[in-house]
Amino acid sequence: MHFLDQAKIYVRSGAGGPGAVSFRREKYIEYGGPDGGNGGRGGDVVFEAVPGLNTLIDFRYAQHFKASRGAHGMGKDRTGAGADDLVIEVPVGTQILSEDKEEVLADFTEVGQRIVFLEGGMGGRGNASYKTSTNRAPRQHQPGEAGQEMWVWLRLKLLADVGLVGLPNAGKSTFINAVSNAGAKTGAYPFTTLIPKLGVVRHKAREFVLADIPGLIAGAAEGAGIGDRFLGHIERCRVLIHLVDIAGEDPVAALRTVEGELEAYGADLAHKPRLIALNKLDLADAELGEAFAQELKEAGADEVFVVSGATGEGIERLLDAVLGYLPERTATETRGSEQEEAEAEPAPWSPLD
Repeated sequence: MHFLDQAKIYVRSGAGGPGAVSFRREKYIEYGGPDGGNGGRGGDVVFEAVPGLNTLIDFRYAQHFKASRGAHGMGKDRTGAGADDLVIEVPVGTQILSEDKEEVLADFTEVGQRIVFLEGGMGGRGNASYKTSTNRAPRQHQPGEAGQEMWVWLRLKLLADVGLVGLPNAGKSTFINAVSNAGAKTGAYPFTTLIPKLGVVRHKAREFVLADIPGLIAGAAEGAGIGDRFLGHIERCRVLIHLVDIAGEDPVAALRTVEGELEAYGADLAHKPRLIALNKLDLADAELGEAFAQELKEAGADEVFVVSGATGEGIERLLDAVLGYLPERTATETRGSEQEEAEAEPAPWSPLD
């Protein structure tokens, strides 16, 4: 499935149905009077966050969404049927922005979250509702209220607990494959990751979601390389893991490059907690790792973890530190504990035993 995190769509709610102009006509009943019913209400445009989606690719092929209009009123005081709502399903983490992208109109952060985005128009009044003591045979009616319409942008920000950042070829794909079920593409060249990847990490009976985004290079905030487009996917993370290549030309310069791009992007990414990890220890000895770690501390890092995504060395200590930034028990942990308890309970006795 192709990944798409931005899409522009047109939405319009349904117009109300027109009211009817009708008069009662029955045998032996003279001057039956008006009996035109009201029109039905137009359908609302509803957005709903559903599980199982992690891309907006469907909105590339369907960009116009129009709810149905209400049915017209009928004689014998019959009100027209209201139109069904138009429900648009979006992934969790989707934001709805105004056409100029200046205003966030809605933000979906939970499964099942549902909002009525545009309300359908009210049905028009039939002529029966205009009858008065002085106007016994009204012929006026209302056509029904028009629906609302607008162009909006959908922007997806993946929901993850931990974000993974670094220069291209810092070993992020190897790392996320080592600690999770992501199955990211790896290669001995930069930008093997072209779209964000999510993986579920299970560590010490706890679970959290790790997001890997394409590598950043100097000038990414101005559009260099893949740019900073995908940094939005780590805005909601509680903590970032910054991987620095121990085999690179200058780990300190690499650290400062990524830190500068995070600050240039804004959205408080520069103030988000970060864990600095010297990666690819398998390509260097422990003494060199300690020397580079000390240089990174002198450059501003509070603590440096020396790890190897290829061999797994040092990863457990890093994941222990990550857990310190996460809630004690999350929904996934609760489900996992319940499942473990169920598996620990003895199986019921069976006559086949």
